[in-house]
Amino acid sequence: MLLEKYKKEVVSQMKEKFGYRNDMAVPRIVKVVVNTGIGKALKDEKIQETIAKDLAMITGQKAIPTLARGAISGFKIREGMVVGLKVTLRGKRMYEFLDRLVGGVIPRVRDFRGLSEKLIDKRGNLNIGIKEQIIFPEIAHEDVRYIFGLEVAVVTNAKKREEAIELFRLLGFPIKKD
Repeated sequence: MLLEKYKKEVVSQMKEKFGYRNDMAVPRIVKVVVNTGIGKALKDEKIQETIAKDLAMITGQKAIPTLARGAISGFKIREGMVVGLKVTLRGKRMYEFLDRLVGGVIPRVRDFRGLSEKLIDKRGNLNIGIKEQIIFPEIAHEDVRYIFGLEVAVVTNAKKREEAIELFRLLGFPIKKD
């Protein structure tokens, strides 16, 4: 499991490489946010429920709706309309989700050659875009009526980008050098 690997291997290697004196100073993953935009399904309640159900199956937690902050007349969006869904994972569920993501889901992507270092921002957060939810093994291909993409944001408390890159590599994320 990812949490055990972090405690046993990653902390000692990060302390050695970056010269941390305390285990609590070593960067760690704080939370994982999985979100999706509803897009064309703004008016269709059944599709919204299907997306929410699929997101709950993928993450193991109920999704909450994200609301439009302002009206955009060109897209026929009014303030307060549901425009997306998100799930914030912490603790045990977060590590279970990351185990499944790194171990089984990401390698199932067609023509996958590794995650680019460019996906990690200057604050040390990894943002992965997934085009189809059907790459998750929890989703039955026969039952899928609506295919949607989602974004997975892995938030760390790393101070520098280099620390975050090393943290993700040590945890087993398939990050390639650019």
